[in-house]
Amino acid sequence: MTKEEKLQIVKKYGASEKDSGKAEVQIALITKRINDLTDHFNTHKKDHHSRRGLMMMVGKRRRLLDYLIDKDIARYRTIIKELNIRK
Repeated sequence: MTKEEKLQIVKKYGASEKDSGKAEVQIALITKRINDLTDHFNTHKKDHHSRRGLMMMVGKRRRLLDYLIDKDIARYRTIIKELNIRK
């Protein structure tokens, strides 16, 4: 992920262009990295070290989504719909 892509995601989901701590921003950034790694595994099927990192990212995203459910269900539903994350 390039700096420009990261900045664009932060601007879209954050309150300002420097607001990278918001749960929606973190979820969107992790989702982008997960999607990039998923493409990587199509060509490198035996890269199990990176697969472990992928599983850790998926777990972190799941914890952030659970936090968002407890905090504000409307924000959770919005981010799920925008990022096409199914549950």
